[in-house]
Amino acid sequence: MDVVTRNNVVITGRGDGPVIMLANGFGCDQNMWRLVTPELARDFKVVQFDHVGTGKADVSSWSEERYSSLDAYAEDLLAICDGLRLGPLVLVGHSVSAVIAVLAVAWRPDLFEKLILLTPSPRYIDDAGYRGGFSAEDIDELLESLESNYLGWSQSLAPVVMGDTGRPELTEELTNSFCRLDPDVARVFARATFLSDNRGDLGRVTVPTRVIEVAQDVIAPREVGAFVHESIHGSELVTLDAVGHCPQLSSPELTARAIAEFAASDR
Repeated sequence: MDVVTRNNVVITGRGDGPVIMLANGFGCDQNMWRLVTPELARDFKVVQFDHVGTGKADVSSWSEERYSSLDAYAEDLLAICDGLRLGPLVLVGHSVSAVIAVLAVAWRPDLFEKLILLTPSPRYIDDAGYRGGFSAEDIDELLESLESNYLGWSQSLAPVVMGDTGRPELTEELTNSFCRLDPDVARVFARATFLSDNRGDLGRVTVPTRVIEVAQDVIAPREVGAFVHESIHGSELVTLDAVGHCPQLSSPELTARAIAEFAASDR
């Protein structure tokens, strides 16, 4: 199967600037970028896709054995780049896709001009000398809740992820996005996401990198942003005056500007 069909690849924009690829986080599809994409498409060609098992990607390509690791998602991302001859490009990864992006860039730096990590977290569980934001017990309870009552889990997690934006319609949208995900896919993807520890991969990034954190983010607190910034040599750290883990929805103008400025810079 070609990568366009498998991952529902959509390309927009006709700008003369670099190609920008947007990779969305857990439980979401490319629609999460819809408030950012029009702004970026004025000056850049924008590539969006859905991870296998999510959105309009080909569900028959998904298997628990393959997608129990974030490596598989990074391999898919590289296959899209190779299949469409897109590189070198600017890769933007949100949330868990920031880690997926780190893996892809570490494996194939030749395909990427720059890397932008939006609310990244290489490890969600606290560790000695490291604050990920959650205890091991927190994550165990989260995963147990997902497996026992997926719809209830979706309704309880979405407000935490979105934060107190004062816009309940955004929380409802995220809840609905979670609910559209097949529970089996969600279970496997969640375990790969929340049990991962990719702190050691950050130092393998060799392309210019901008880390974008949010001032108030329960899922990826600012200690995590600082850790990612310090672990990637020469990276920039930008803090958005925004709320929640999905600033592309809650603060799309700030998010688009932070992406576009770095993509167009001489770095």
